[in-house]
Amino acid sequence: MSMIRDLRAVVRPSLRKSPTVYSNYDATRDHSASSAVVDCAVYRDGRRMKECTTPHEAMVRVRESGGFAWIGLHEPTEAEFAGIAAEFGLHPLAVEDAVHAHQRPKLERYDDTLFTVFKTIHYVEHTELTATSQIVETGEVMCFTGRDFVITVRHGGKGSLRTLRHRLQDDPELLAKGPSAVLHSIADHVVDGYIAVASAVQDDIDEVEIDVFSAPAKGSSRGADAGRIYQLKREVLEFKRAVAPLLRPMQQLSERPMRLIDPDIQKYFRDVADHLARVHEQVVGFDELLNSILQANLAQATVAQNEDMRKITSWAAIIAVPTMICGVYGMNFDHMPETHWRYGYPTVLVGIVVVCLTIHRLLKRNGWL
Repeated sequence: MSMIRDLRAVVRPSLRKSPTVYSNYDATRDHSASSAVVDCAVYRDGRRMKECTTPHEAMVRVRESGGFAWIGLHEPTEAEFAGIAAEFGLHPLAVEDAVHAHQRPKLERYDDTLFTVFKTIHYVEHTELTATSQIVETGEVMCFTGRDFVITVRHGGKGSLRTLRHRLQDDPELLAKGPSAVLHSIADHVVDGYIAVASAVQDDIDEVEIDVFSAPAKGSSRGADAGRIYQLKREVLEFKRAVAPLLRPMQQLSERPMRLIDPDIQKYFRDVADHLARVHEQVVGFDELLNSILQANLAQATVAQNEDMRKITSWAAIIAVPTMICGVYGMNFDHMPETHWRYGYPTVLVGIVVVCLTIHRLLKRNGWL
């Protein structure tokens, strides 16, 4: 095992500094800020220093005066991220994940950098839940955490970290803990979003449950709710894909000692992990509850179909009586005394009505009509 670790120690730095990966970047010159950079700042003793125009300038200040740099990006391209990756020595595999997105929540360590992926969830407001309603909208936040820098890469139109940054700047004591404090705040911010979405989704499930088990409106069909339930299950599954894979990374951050995580901050990760576990239990419960609601809906639809078939059968039995009698007298035989009787026609009509009413009463008494 020691030989493998020594080999990795030799190979990884060579991958990070390979000129074939970022050959167009010159760390010695001042680059113009990319359009993907939404914020760039240096923090020292929990205070935000003078504005930085480029990530390169931010790192120069950090190396000269201490503190750490926090650089925020939104959906950078490979060309826009190449210079930043070379400046901070980010691993090419992590850079590729950050640029192309669509990653599972995870925590990976590349030498002296932690790479964390979070799935953000945003609840989509809607006036009425339909079979095509979008319930949740997902995005991604990738976080590179080093000893003296934090780089956040955001994908998706929702989940801005601007409010989080301002809230941290109002708490210099916490921000003075360094990059690990920023990582914890991002994790806490994402999980708090999960809790809010879980509450909203619970309201949608309650609405569907009430509709399924309440008396149907006149002219409506029980099976009409199946489309809404399937759509809700699909959205809950998307929610589950964001929450479940994040359990292990949060457990690692809260329990495993890491050089890049301040021991005081690690205690706070336990609270985040606890909230995440609670949300995960809720989401699993949502999935099971929707399965039960769907089965109940399908059972009700089956019962309704059986009731309809019984009604159809009952009316067919009633109609069979006049059909049979009329069929008998429609054969036009000569030797049929009733056809020559003066009261034969009204007697047959009265007999048909009496028999039909008797059958109708019996069927209704037995619940078929």
